[in-house]
Amino acid sequence: MEFNHFLSCFFPDPAYGGQRLYADMIEQAKLADRSGYASVSIPEHHLINILLTPAPLPMAVKVACETENVKIVTSVAVLPLHDMRTYAGQLIMTDILTDGRLILGVGRGAFPYEVGRLGVPIDETRAKFDESFNVLQALLSREEVSWQGEYYNFEPLTVMPRPERPIQMMMAAMVPEAIYHSVKRGLHIQTTPLQGTKEHMLEQTGAFTRGRDELGAAGSHLTLSLLRVGFVAKDEADKRRKAELAYGYYERFDNVHVWGPGIVENGAIKPLTPKLTVDELMENMLIGTRDELIDKLGEYEEAGVDETIVNMNIGAGQDAVLENMQEFAEEIMPHFSKRARPAEAADMQTV
Repeated sequence: MEFNHFLSCFFPDPAYGGQRLYADMIEQAKLADRSGYASVSIPEHHLINILLTPAPLPMAVKVACETENVKIVTSVAVLPLHDMRTYAGQLIMTDILTDGRLILGVGRGAFPYEVGRLGVPIDETRAKFDESFNVLQALLSREEVSWQGEYYNFEPLTVMPRPERPIQMMMAAMVPEAIYHSVKRGLHIQTTPLQGTKEHMLEQTGAFTRGRDELGAAGSHLTLSLLRVGFVAKDEADKRRKAELAYGYYERFDNVHVWGPGIVENGAIKPLTPKLTVDELMENMLIGTRDELIDKLGEYEEAGVDETIVNMNIGAGQDAVLENMQEFAEEIMPHFSKRARPAEAADMQTV
């Protein structure tokens, strides 16, 4: 199993400023590169003060300019918010400028406030995503593409420049059956149980394994990345403090996720009581002492997770995050075997 650091742009106090926020993320990316993380992930979100990266492709270029080795993953690009005719060219340009280190994770979006304000009601995102994904694949793989569909209708056109290499892709899915059906299509998977239990995580990984196994040899190369909040705690008291920070993170996240009311004022999400208690979060998250995290991650590896994406940006402050990244790299990562990264698999899903 390998590890991915999530450049999650937690921004509870807008007075902190975008300049400092993104400088922090670049500093974290540089440390991840030096410390042996296989990759970093960049979210896409708009109009709200968590996970705030309105332009992940330019961010990917900046990260590539400041690092040497890490793969740069979108986690995830929200396709229904973009016109694939322009997005395809932006994607190709980003792949060129990142020297092929880009992996495009794609999804439909999960924040009704965000997508609704941008003109795509949440109940339309599935249909628009499906068509957008098909259009994108066509534009990247063929010239003189025309389309007649529900959301796209256009005469033949060719996206320029043409790809220098196949674009590497992963599908974001959370519902076990969606994971299963995406795998059966031959797609690599990004998923997360959010603050859910280990049992929920095992349902997700089980769906991935079931789909891959049913494909036989044709699915043997498929990989599973799993995102979770994580922090190395010094002791039980520190473990609770970090869980309380996670609670503050989810006070905002739960408000704007599909199950929340979406109360946002001047771009700031109103903190609301999360679904779970601090004790439940402490149990479910990757928050614990060194030995506890090694044990939990051992269960992830045994369940079939190829890459764990760790979200450490939950309000501890930049210095604490950098210290935690280093400790995680030195004390935890060496305990896990290396598997082929998705981008290194010869038969990875590409378009």
